[in-house]
Amino acid sequence: MKSRHALMLSLLLPVLAACGPKPSTDTTPTPEATAAATDATVTAPAAEAPATPADATTTPADGTAAATAASANPIVPPQGPAPVAGKDYVEIPNGQPYAPLNGQVEVVEVFGYVCPACARFAPEVSAWKKKQPADVRVTYVPVVFGPVWAPYGKAFYAAQAKGLVDKTHDAVFSAIHLQRTLPGEGKPPADPAQIAQWYAQYGVDAKEFVSLMNSFGTNAQVGRGMQFAKNSGVEGTPTIIVNGRYRITGGQTYADVLRIADHLVAMERARR
Repeated sequence: MKSRHALMLSLLLPVLAACGPKPSTDTTPTPEATAAATDATVTAPAAEAPATPADATTTPADGTAAATAASANPIVPPQGPAPVAGKDYVEIPNGQPYAPLNGQVEVVEVFGYVCPACARFAPEVSAWKKKQPADVRVTYVPVVFGPVWAPYGKAFYAAQAKGLVDKTHDAVFSAIHLQRTLPGEGKPPADPAQIAQWYAQYGVDAKEFVSLMNSFGTNAQVGRGMQFAKNSGVEGTPTIIVNGRYRITGGQTYADVLRIADHLVAMERARR
């Protein structure tokens, strides 16, 4: 998309687009991410939640404030026709949640900041997330499909460590796809210092942020996210995974994808 208007109008398209690996040297996981995935299988088992700073013990894995987790939103029955297995979703063999917590139903969005489809989906996911009751937790899991994706995946986890995901998540999409103040696909990968300077407007120290981006813990989290995506059968972004059990494959619009998610959440709730 070449303009703000084109990007906004694309929300109305009936057929969904997706970003993912293409036959290009720039779209496979980087050696760094592959190595991190290997480390993560040893140091960060899939059932464990990502590490958080000592002063953020009440913050869920996706950076959502504890007040959101304690939402007073009522449980609303899903609307529209029930999704069809094999068409609208698939059951993931031996699927596991990314970070199970307190019996909540986990809804993961596997995404990439440089992905235009993820940028179009972002405002709808954000609005849907705010409506979820206390027994549903929405978690963002970035993946790395090439060198341009890598620094943003690291930046997500650095922002998560600083408790900034809620404030910065949609803004990063805007900076890449609307304002063009951060580079996207087709551009050289962003320098960590450039990204850190952008995050500095939210009160973080840029040098500390670069250190967080390049830390062993962050690399392990990137690898763990890649492993989760692989185990869940993710082939492109954005992809919604419900409780590690279901991967949404259908939906004619982004609203329709979230309608399917509502039904799958209700199915998981009924299993208790």
